[in-house]
Amino acid sequence: MWLYAVLALAVLWVAVWLWRDSLVIDKVSNKYVFVTGCDSGFGYVLCKKLERHGFQVLAGCLTQKGADDLQRGTGPNLKTILVDVTDASSVKMAMQWVQKETGGKGLWGLVNNAGRSVPMGPTEWMRTEDFHSTLRVNMMGVIETTLAFLPLIKKARGRIVNVASVLGRLAANGGGYCISKFGVESFSDCLRRDIHYFGIKVSIIEPGFFKTAVTSLEPIEKELHRLWNQLDPEVRDSYGEKYFEKYIKLQRFIMNTFCDPDLSKVTNCMIHALTAKYPRTRYSAGWDAKFAWIPFSYAPAFIVDSMLSAVLPRPAQNHVWS
Repeated sequence: MWLYAVLALAVLWVAVWLWRDSLVIDKVSNKYVFVTGCDSGFGYVLCKKLERHGFQVLAGCLTQKGADDLQRGTGPNLKTILVDVTDASSVKMAMQWVQKETGGKGLWGLVNNAGRSVPMGPTEWMRTEDFHSTLRVNMMGVIETTLAFLPLIKKARGRIVNVASVLGRLAANGGGYCISKFGVESFSDCLRRDIHYFGIKVSIIEPGFFKTAVTSLEPIEKELHRLWNQLDPEVRDSYGEKYFEKYIKLQRFIMNTFCDPDLSKVTNCMIHALTAKYPRTRYSAGWDAKFAWIPFSYAPAFIVDSMLSAVLPRPAQNHVWS
């Protein structure tokens, strides 16, 4: 009897959740959304979809070529501006431009999408400036942009959508990428709890591995060679040439095997966060995120450590102490 009651409650809960999750806002044609990192990848696809959806789209691109490519084939509801999220003056100019474009209506959506992945590699290969180069974009860029645009978001009682990663839940490689994405997760949680009183919703997108500029093999391998060549001879010898070769092969295998070309799995989550009446706090985009990375992030550390040790190459001077 109790079992049937529990099952009935579970089915009812799922049905209510699905109904609530399907509710959407109306009158999107008078709502403005500003997106960073629109030269390619998720940002590029998202802006085109938002325009077709009826939003007034304001796209922040890093390069003029990226802005021109995005503008091509779109209508008057999509406008672009050049913005570097690591430059406070550039972010301020973008905010003032958005303020003028919105005509005092406020900004419905801010999507912090700009990001970079390199340099990444074994932690000992990094220098402090290697960490800074990634943290400035992925974490400090998100904070800088959010704080600059927050008054406009408050005016519209709008949405903030921050792009983190499954590697913001489970640190799988050295360098600034995982650190920055953990930072985005933490910043977003603190922000959501601080400003929900103003009717603002904050959502976090946690993509798995997708085929974008961030996962492009050419810059990843180029940076790995740079890191390897800048090592002191003693450190390089402790790893050995075979370690380096295997590490490169591992990156090729991961990026060629697991990167999903269907970017809509991520952009659909972003659109839901902007259009749903009750947006989710977190969106895990991609099958690998849902069924591998996120579940693994709840596993005991020794299990994750053992799994990664089984995959990663071993240094030449391999001393494991019990």
